[in-house]
Amino acid sequence: MTTNRRQFLGLAAGAAALGGLGAAPARASRVPTNARIVILGAGAAGAAIANRLTERLDGARITIIDGRAEHWYQPGLTLVAAGLRPASYTVSRTTDWLPSDATLVTEYAAAIDPEAKSVTTASGTEIGYDFLIVATGLVLDWDAIEGFDLSMVGENGIGALYAGPEHAAKTWRALDRFIDEGGHAVIQRPATEMKCAGAPLKHAFLVEDIATTRGNRGKINITYAASGPTLFGVPIVAEKVRMLYAERGIDTVYRHVLKSIEPGRKTATFTATRGEEVTEVEMPYDYLNVIPPQRAPEVVRQSGLSWADRWTDQGWLEVDQKTLRHLRYPDVFALGDVAGVPKGKTAASVKWQVPVVEDHIVATIAGRESTAAYDGYTSCPLITRVGRAMLIEFDYHDNLVPSFPGVIAPLEELWISWLMKEVALKATYNAMLRGKA
Repeated sequence: MTTNRRQFLGLAAGAAALGGLGAAPARASRVPTNARIVILGAGAAGAAIANRLTERLDGARITIIDGRAEHWYQPGLTLVAAGLRPASYTVSRTTDWLPSDATLVTEYAAAIDPEAKSVTTASGTEIGYDFLIVATGLVLDWDAIEGFDLSMVGENGIGALYAGPEHAAKTWRALDRFIDEGGHAVIQRPATEMKCAGAPLKHAFLVEDIATTRGNRGKINITYAASGPTLFGVPIVAEKVRMLYAERGIDTVYRHVLKSIEPGRKTATFTATRGEEVTEVEMPYDYLNVIPPQRAPEVVRQSGLSWADRWTDQGWLEVDQKTLRHLRYPDVFALGDVAGVPKGKTAASVKWQVPVVEDHIVATIAGRESTAAYDGYTSCPLITRVGRAMLIEFDYHDNLVPSFPGVIAPLEELWISWLMKEVALKATYNAMLRGKA
């Protein structure tokens, strides 16, 4: 049976609605309480949990602390950096997504005291809590790349798609010029945990595809520098990407971590590990996309809430990987990028994490125990060409967990998977922010 375009569009919308960013289960009646709930961060996770808790709780005093005026739709930055969307596609106002009956404090948190159960803002205001939800996201450690400055992005072949909407647009400016002129493209990822680990892989695919479409593929070479021994954390996906890179002439080097750049010489220096030997390797470039190490914000790292025996250079919160509840402070939860769990730094992960934290908080207030658990669900629409993608979904155990087995094959380059990224994902993301998905 053939499937026409209209049917594909319906399937794409349905897949997004029911899959990684899908509809939430029906919720119970409102629970009366006077609990003070403080949410650090008004991004995807913070907005979603604020909206859901205001619907579940009657009388709760919910305070959101975040100094950002803009909300960025970060899954769209890869599209902006490839010239497929304008920067404005990813920008809205933070206040557009927050419930009216929550209090927004437009400052950043300066200190967290889990013993006193309080947060102090940058202006010195102290705010007490009964429950704290840490949803700050992460910070990009640009200073860790010697010789680099964000003012360089867009010029002399330097891109930085993670830096935000305007920098993603400037990245496209540099990439567009490079594809016309030719040369050597270097795309890398950091050695730390990172948000959307598929983004640099997508970027390499898109560089190759756009150059091919323009008829300039013969003028460019592409090197992908993996920081570890594989291209992706899920073995079967890593092997598929390796095969596709080999087919498309994208060279790969492993255990290469970007240390510094010399823009004048257009040279990047990597720390390369081969067995026990660690050396520095210079790599010339005509286009370089810089992705720095990623860490928890300083306020989190100084709070005493981080893991002491893992990710010590990154500072992710010490939480149970199933409940997202802090292991030493049961009134503290983590959501999104800042959570110290083995998977889960994607928007689709947030969709599945938020109901778990919601239910554990509501259950505690209602005097019952929650059985809600997060299984590590992570989704990555891995773009391989303009108009083609693989919808990769997996859990803590590296199992592929496709939302539509037998309909959307996770390791096939499909137009329907591209459509979900291009059309359906943003609508369901917006629904998630409002607590409706």
